Amino acid sequence: MELFNINLLPYGGTVNYYGQIFDKQTADDHFDNLFNRIVWKNDEAIIMGRHIITKRKVAWYGDKNYCYTYSNIKKTALVWNEQLLFIKKIVENRLQISFNSCLLNLYSNGDEGMAWHSDSEKELGKNTTIASLSFGAERIFNFKHKKTQEKVSIVLQNASLLAMKNDTQTNWLHSLPKSKKIITPRINLTFRNII
Repeated sequence: MELFNINLLPYGGTVNYYGQIFDKQTADDHFDNLFNRIVWKNDEAIIMGRHIITKRKVAWYGDKNYCYTYSNIKKTALVWNEQLLFIKKIVENRLQISFNSCLLNLYSNGDEGMAWHSDSEKELGKNTTIASLSFGAERIFNFKHKKTQEKVSIVLQNASLLAMKNDTQTNWLHSLPKSKKIITPRINLTFRNII
């Protein structure tokens, strides 16, 4: 279902959903390769002075060894591998924008999620585009306006692409809620630009 001409947000930002951009076999191949070949590490965060290691695994790749700080932890990018460059080119062609880095997340099942947050770190600049590509388990993805608390939800399908643009990060939070019903893994690639 192509919804990319429709802004999913009622105001204060732009979120376009492109649906599935790969067929199932291609998506499954990408999932398997990413699962087995990416250098995955458990994510870390410092929250209220406590050092936390999450179940969720992450990886950070880019044009060069960019540094990126979120949750008070500094990350250094690895250089792209061939598969990520291939996927990046497809996403860039679809959105007509180039990206210089990608944060990957591996959620083993529905017990792993992401709390409300916005991608507003200084390294990302202001009002930039973030492209989110999902492989594996379908998951609900939520948006919540920072002032009005209005919420918008969408189910992210296997091999689907979503783009967050303009002032979305300034005005909206997003989250990936946990769900006991989900027993299979999901890999999410968030393409972005470090400035």
